[in-house]
Amino acid sequence: MTDQAVRVVVTPEPSPAPADTGRAWRGLAVVLGSQACALSANRMLLIAIPWLLLTSTGDPAKAGLVTLCQALPYVIVQVVVGPLIDRLGARRISVAGDAISAVAMILLAATPGPPLLMVMLCMACVGAADGPAVAAKHTLLPGATEDAGQPIERGTGMATVIERAATSAGPLASGVLVAAFGARTLWAVAVLFAAAALIGATGQRVAGRSRAARPDGYLRQLRDGAGFLHRDRSLRAIVLMYVVTNFLDQAFLTVLLPVWAHGHGHGVAFVGLLSGVFGACAVFTAAIAAWIGARFPRRTVFLVAIIVAGVSRYVVLAADAPPTVVLLVFAAAGLGSGAACPIVEAVEAERVPDHMRGRVRTLIVAWAWAGIPFGGLAGAAMLTAGLATALWACGAVYLAAVVHPGLRVTWRR
Repeated sequence: MTDQAVRVVVTPEPSPAPADTGRAWRGLAVVLGSQACALSANRMLLIAIPWLLLTSTGDPAKAGLVTLCQALPYVIVQVVVGPLIDRLGARRISVAGDAISAVAMILLAATPGPPLLMVMLCMACVGAADGPAVAAKHTLLPGATEDAGQPIERGTGMATVIERAATSAGPLASGVLVAAFGARTLWAVAVLFAAAALIGATGQRVAGRSRAARPDGYLRQLRDGAGFLHRDRSLRAIVLMYVVTNFLDQAFLTVLLPVWAHGHGHGVAFVGLLSGVFGACAVFTAAIAAWIGARFPRRTVFLVAIIVAGVSRYVVLAADAPPTVVLLVFAAAGLGSGAACPIVEAVEAERVPDHMRGRVRTLIVAWAWAGIPFGGLAGAAMLTAGLATALWACGAVYLAAVVHPGLRVTWRR
């Protein structure tokens, strides 16, 4: 695919001498290592900041307000930052974003009993900086995987392993540290963000990539990214799936699942167990996908895996299954999630040209997050029809949302 609005000049370079295996993998290791540190820090914040505010103020509304201060800039900045990633380079944006997040956490950790306004501003800085940094790391991943001589499924599979592991281990580590050290836990978060910046800074620019000879204006580049995303049928189908499934998952995780657990006499520990089993199983299949995923037909694996990952959770709760069956279904759902995510990431990476990855990736993320702020409200509204009805309805919509890309996406180029 080409983009006629951007004139691309490829400067030929002499073929490098064959590199040893360690050097070939270095770029990929840098991207994944930086991603592991930043994601772990981010997931720790999900528990640390709300809990510290709740215990210090006793006001749940303040904890929710600070969470919004982080999430809202994350989404807004995604819409506009894409051209900067393509202009300045993904590595610079990644390092700068992680460094800004580290400084914000150091300010909070070094201030005893920080006022609410300071917490809000620091978390807004983290959201605004972390969004571009996360997108930049995703932009670097395809090139680093290619330079390592690996199939794209291997790179996206390893990135999924890291994301799922951080999602499982980050909150757990945060809970332990907050219980033991209180607000000093924020120093650990700052160290992780700083480590992500330092690791990212050791990476080198990927050689042989295309560069725009005379880049168009910022707004023109932003429009070009949006136009490319709109014209590509496969990417449109994937984005639509993201919007719907993330919206439904937010309703499920924040309202429907807790209401089901409470109504059946299960405590928060059982909900945590379900999430932990789901995440651990996702890590397992993502690791398998990283090494042998390229051998299997993408469409078939995706459809089976995503239906098991998403729809099964709604069905098992709606069917009022016993706790043991629910736990087994959530384990199977985690296996499906770990298999499906690397495939979708690989398709995205293959369909977007190198020089447009920043702006297209950030727009995809912005769309994917668009419904998340409203998922909890929608879940509460659905309960007026009854929990079982809401679960069956969400399961049916989820099924339609994941089957659509299964039929519309061109899975290999």
